[in-house]
Amino acid sequence: MNAKDIALIRRHFKPGHDLLRVFDILHIYIMKESSEIYHYESQPFALLEKDQQELFMGNFKKLLSGRMDEKLFELRFQSEAEEHTQHLLLEALQEKSLADWKDHMLRLVGKMLQDDFQFEQDTVITFIRGEYFKPTKKRNEEAEESEKDEVYAFGFILCTINKTEQPPKSLVFDYVSREFRYNVALDPIIKLASPEGGFLFPCITDDATDVNHILYASGKANEPDMRFIEKVLNSELRATAKQDKAVFEEIIREVAGDELEASTLANVYEEIHRLIEDNEEEEPPKLDVRDVERILTASGVEDVTKEKVEGAFQQVVDDEKYELKATSVLPKFEAKSIKIETKVATISISPQDLKYVRQVNYQGKRCILIEVDEDAVIEGFTMRTETL
Repeated sequence: MNAKDIALIRRHFKPGHDLLRVFDILHIYIMKESSEIYHYESQPFALLEKDQQELFMGNFKKLLSGRMDEKLFELRFQSEAEEHTQHLLLEALQEKSLADWKDHMLRLVGKMLQDDFQFEQDTVITFIRGEYFKPTKKRNEEAEESEKDEVYAFGFILCTINKTEQPPKSLVFDYVSREFRYNVALDPIIKLASPEGGFLFPCITDDATDVNHILYASGKANEPDMRFIEKVLNSELRATAKQDKAVFEEIIREVAGDELEASTLANVYEEIHRLIEDNEEEEPPKLDVRDVERILTASGVEDVTKEKVEGAFQQVVDDEKYELKATSVLPKFEAKSIKIETKVATISISPQDLKYVRQVNYQGKRCILIEVDEDAVIEGFTMRTETL
């Protein structure tokens, strides 16, 4: 499932949107002390008031926000598991009645609470089921038919997990009695703006339903809940973007050594960016031994050989056939996503501008030299240009 498909679904999470319909919603309240279901209720989503619908739609959109392999992970189901979650979800998608669908979701919550697992706070688990329509072609303004005349239809189940918090104590003014009154609210607030995790099933691949994969969403970047992934979703996680990036950097270090010119590293990132751009309409490209060898050679790294790169893969990941996601190893290309750390200052720069940075020796001292097209301004003052 690529980032474009996820972004499209996320944009359609609006009340009354004609390309996405939510049929039913189920709320389950879990007490932190006992890790038991305290209350649950289900109903057609259309029966909620519009303000409530908007709150939940915001919650669902927030769950599907974030970069792939950082907060969103496409997981493959494991082949064996007792009461497999894949089977539960498949059966639930096919259920006609709200009661039968609800029973399947309650069984899934039972898996979340197994092994005496305890939530840190009272928690609300929300499930929805609905249908998403994806146009088969782009809009043609001159045609009589619109893009919505031909669509793919996908049934889905989405789950969000939200913590609760106690409302703040406050001082209020009572208009009726004309007095100031200390107000203590006891009803917990459900933190819909910041879901702790959840999932979307099934995934969509090449405009087709992919029931062998599930999209998992983590509450924090690069901090997937492995217990939830393995025990609840019965899935496996290959690697996070952070892990892939660390592996890639270590492989470069094994091949090129600890020292690298900024321009060479800039060339590496440009080669990867070009590869991603060339495959924009397809799945994110993956880098194997041959790809890394070609990228390092084209970037100007000296003495690169196939044997060296294979040895680096073997040394770092113990697998010569390991593949790295190109989008994971490349910092945000146009953002200031690279930090140059010194005792004097921390410099933020984008990968595409890294080629303008050099470390030079001037009068026996190491200096960072940055090529700029315009005058630098500090606290409103233009820096005077010196000739070295």
